[in-house]
Amino acid sequence: MRFLFGLLLLLAFGCTSAPVAPAPTGGPATTPLPGPGQPGIEYLALGDSYTIGEGAAAEDRWGVQLSRQAQAQGLNLLTPDIIARTGWTTAELQQAIRAANVQKTYGLVSLLIGVNNQYRGLPLAAYRTEFRQLLQTAVTFAGGRSGRVIVLSIPDWGRSPFARGRDQDKISGEIDQFNAVAKEECQQAGVAYVDITPLTRSAAGDMSQFTNDGLHYSGKQMALWAQQALPTVHNLLK
Repeated sequence: MRFLFGLLLLLAFGCTSAPVAPAPTGGPATTPLPGPGQPGIEYLALGDSYTIGEGAAAEDRWGVQLSRQAQAQGLNLLTPDIIARTGWTTAELQQAIRAANVQKTYGLVSLLIGVNNQYRGLPLAAYRTEFRQLLQTAVTFAGGRSGRVIVLSIPDWGRSPFARGRDQDKISGEIDQFNAVAKEECQQAGVAYVDITPLTRSAAGDMSQFTNDGLHYSGKQMALWAQQALPTVHNLLK
C-alpha cells in the first residue's frame, strides 16, 4: 500500500501535460482588444501545474483570472502567454524557456515555481541558484524592469486532501523553507513577492477549492490568488 500511494503521488506531480506555448505577438485570440488610449499590457506567466491550473478549466487559471480582474478595474492586462507544465522543477522550467526562444518583451511577468523541487527532495541550495537565474530571466522578459515582475509563493500541497496519511507538518515546513529562499531572492532582485501560501492552507477541508485529484486547486481557490496579487500588480503597472 505504501508503494502504491507513493506511485500515485509521483504520477500526480510528475505527469506531463502539453505546455501552453507563448502566443504570437499581439496575444492570444481570446485577449480583448485595448480601448482607445488604453494599450494592452502583455503578460507572460511562468511556472508549473499551479500556473496551468492542472485539472481546472483554462479560464480558471490564476493568471487568466488576474487579467480578467484587472480588466474589470480598468487595467488592460491581456490574457497571459504561458510557459508551464505539470511536474516541472526550476531546472526544467529553465530548459523550456530556452526551447521556447521567446523574442519579445512583456509589460508584466509572473513566476510561480518550486513545489516539484520540494517534492523530489532536491537541494535547497540548488533551488536558490536556479530560482535566482529564473528571476533574472523574468526581468529580461520584462524589458530589464524588475518592477514589472511578480512572484507568487509556493502553495502548501501538504494541506491538500491528497497528502492525508503523509507527514503534513514536514511538507509544510519544507514549503516554508523554499518560500523563504524565494522571498529573499526577490528582495535582493527588487521583485515583488506575494504570499499566497496561507490561502492554500486555509483551503484544507473544503473540497470545492480543489480539483478532482485532491491535489491541485480549483478556480475558486485560484481566484483568491489573483485577488491577493491584484493590488501589487496595480502598483507595478501604474
